[in-house]
Amino acid sequence: MAERSYYEILGVAKGAKDDEIKSAYRKLAIKYHPDKNKGNKEAEEKFKEATEAYEVLRDAQKRSAYDQFGKAGVNAGAGYGQGGFGQGAYTDFSDIFGNFEDIFEGFFGGGGGGRTSRRGGPQRGSDIRYNLEIGLEDAALGKEVKIDIPRNETCGDCNGTGAAKGSSVSTCPDCGGSGQVRRTQGFFSVTTTCPRCNGKGKIIASPCKTCHGAGLVEKRRTINIKIPAGVENGSRLKVSGEGESGPGGGPKGDLYVVTHIKKHPTFERNGSDLIVIKTISLAMACLGGEIEVPTIDGKTIALKIPEGTESGQAFRMKGLGIPYLGAYGKGDQHVIVKIEIPKKLNKKQKELLEEFAKESGENLSINKKSGLFS
Repeated sequence: MAERSYYEILGVAKGAKDDEIKSAYRKLAIKYHPDKNKGNKEAEEKFKEATEAYEVLRDAQKRSAYDQFGKAGVNAGAGYGQGGFGQGAYTDFSDIFGNFEDIFEGFFGGGGGGRTSRRGGPQRGSDIRYNLEIGLEDAALGKEVKIDIPRNETCGDCNGTGAAKGSSVSTCPDCGGSGQVRRTQGFFSVTTTCPRCNGKGKIIASPCKTCHGAGLVEKRRTINIKIPAGVENGSRLKVSGEGESGPGGGPKGDLYVVTHIKKHPTFERNGSDLIVIKTISLAMACLGGEIEVPTIDGKTIALKIPEGTESGQAFRMKGLGIPYLGAYGKGDQHVIVKIEIPKKLNKKQKELLEEFAKESGENLSINKKSGLFS
């Protein structure tokens, strides 16, 4: 079996940026860290493998050597022997997790003392993502739409306590209501989720029959969303406080509406500009004229075509594009003309074109006699 590259190990592309590499390693470090996978040799090997890859790819000089010569170009294997985690492996997680509190939260599921969002108390509700498909006209002009979303809301029967009516909620005796217990590991005192109350900090003897003790129930809500003019494909619109309700009476999360713009049959978008392709006749290209051009707001505007227009020539219609999102002004509309060459001509048309060629000094009969068109 071929040896996997460091990029494959971390699950990133060869041209990945530093922050992508760091993010990929962080996820693997949390998943396979030995302290989280006691006695799991496979997890320990994957942790070593990911650490070795990160140790090389995080260093610009080592990465360059690796890209050119592979493992032979770097001394990446040194220090990753049989001694296990902590003997030569990369263990400075400060640039990955920010601080020790983040490390413990990632490895053991808990936070350090003094965190404001302790698991036993009220927690902020989850954010919701809603993918909204809109037309190009809606993106250009703006629109108010109604969306229907499912979300968890505070149970009305128990007011979010999770306890049946007439019953009480008691504080967990093991964690004292914090939802967390401390245990000593090596030189550190590590906070973990309380196994008795599962991090809730409360003991419910008689759970609410509606929410089954969760304190939350799923409901569907219809929400009015205003799509601003100028949104792009993939724009995120934040609606504060329209996410899910927080456990334990915590505040609601937010709703993020992500726009997906459908392909338009007439207009092509390029940033804040619009592109329209119009076909004109050979006569108009030669003699000039005027054509009607559609605009994104449903109107049509006359556009003058000058004499001698060539196929593929573009004409700018200033200020008829997409509004700049969050700013004044609009982009432009560009009309690209294509000349339609007639495939069949009647006798009169042929005679006129032959006369035109003759007036232009071109003798078509010479070409015909030469057999080029036979």
